[in-house]
Amino acid sequence: MRDDRLRIPISVELRATPAGVIRHAASSDHYINVHAGEPVRVACHANTVRSIRARGDVSLLPAGTSDEWVEDDEAHAVVLRLPSSLVRIAAQDMGMDPDHVSIEPLHHVRDPQIEHIAWALEAERRADNENGQLYRESLGMALAVHLLARYRRVQRPRSGLAREQLQRVTEYIEANVDRDLSLLRLARVAGVSASHFKTLFKRSMGVAAHEYVIQRRVERARSLLVESELPASQVALEAGFSHQSHMARCMRRVLGVTPASVVRARA
Repeated sequence: MRDDRLRIPISVELRATPAGVIRHAASSDHYINVHAGEPVRVACHANTVRSIRARGDVSLLPAGTSDEWVEDDEAHAVVLRLPSSLVRIAAQDMGMDPDHVSIEPLHHVRDPQIEHIAWALEAERRADNENGQLYRESLGMALAVHLLARYRRVQRPRSGLAREQLQRVTEYIEANVDRDLSLLRLARVAGVSASHFKTLFKRSMGVAAHEYVIQRRVERARSLLVESELPASQVALEAGFSHQSHMARCMRRVLGVTPASVVRARA
């Protein structure tokens, strides 16, 4: 029977990045990069020592983490975005307190299980998701369980939104992402003051509430561009953006791609 808790599936794309400085903005999703092309020389932005990233090498930036690095060559990678909500579900099912565990960052490691899941998700993307959402959700859950089992980091307790509050807020955002979502309204859904909500939400999700809303709108827009024939201007409105150029700016900042490139990849 399908688990109705899995409402935000893992996303996957095959990404090409030109040589130069690469910046990753903090996100509410866990960002996983599996190198899929020729070897690339790469270094931290402040480091002149280069390492070689080979096919199958895995890097992971946990939710709420930003980073910057330099690639000397064009790079091709399968990029996965694993929702924090899915990791929380996996932690609960494994008997862990999801508020006190997170995932370690990874830099150019070899992990055959992560690699296998990434190739399977990329093959499913190329096949236009012929096996359906349940298949992708199952792979996403398998990945979350593996990361928690092997790369779990126990966090010191911190005060954020209660589990039920956070669930109400994220479900409300998902159901109303195309509407004008004010901080005051989200605070009322959580049952706390607006000023208190700002702090509690960021502690719980690793990003500010307005940034989380932008990320969900970007993901809604990406899904519509891939799965529908709507023009970009209509997609922007359906995803809650004020206009098409606003959607394009946010998509480039969050995903590093443009709406036009998403449509071309679909074709």
